[in-house]
Amino acid sequence: VKLPAGVELDDLIQAGMVGLLDARGRFDSAAGASFATFASQRIRGAMIDELRTRDWLPRSVRRSGRAVDACVRQLEQRLGRPPEEREIAAELGISLRDYQQLLSDTNNGQLMPYEELVANQGEPEADEQGPVSPFAAVLDTEQREQLIEAIAALPEREKLLMALYYQEELNLKEIGAVLGVSESRVCQLHSQAVSRLRARLMEAE
Repeated sequence: VKLPAGVELDDLIQAGMVGLLDARGRFDSAAGASFATFASQRIRGAMIDELRTRDWLPRSVRRSGRAVDACVRQLEQRLGRPPEEREIAAELGISLRDYQQLLSDTNNGQLMPYEELVANQGEPEADEQGPVSPFAAVLDTEQREQLIEAIAALPEREKLLMALYYQEELNLKEIGAVLGVSESRVCQLHSQAVSRLRARLMEAE
């Protein structure tokens, strides 16, 4: 499958990891569908969302997002723990405010409700045939375990944020109320959590 300019297979696989997280939190075995079928829908939706954001996200912002991922990875290796925001900002050579703005800029829409994505984008049905290699890789048992371990290593507030959204299905306003922060701050924290997950998964590879 030929990918759009500026999109790499790794980008889609990482987006699919977030979709897998969504599936893990929302799966209900009583509904009748297998986890693999349910997860494939969520993963494909996350990948479509990733492609959709590439239509408007400037290349400079994408580069900055990758720089954050690399920075987080290096700091985690050096410190032996998840780095704090001020430490990431200092490593990048920017102010804390500029770093938080960068998080807002690089937030790639992953908090968009899956149901809205399906309605807007016409997500294929689960039994439709199509290229499955990217999200098939995400469903690999070893990678699933790596994702679970990466989530467990998140700072408590970011771990709580992910649980509130993907498991409790709260919206941004509700999550902000629980955490005592604004909706924009929720987006920043989510973007940072995703960056941490990517860094962990890259290290595992």
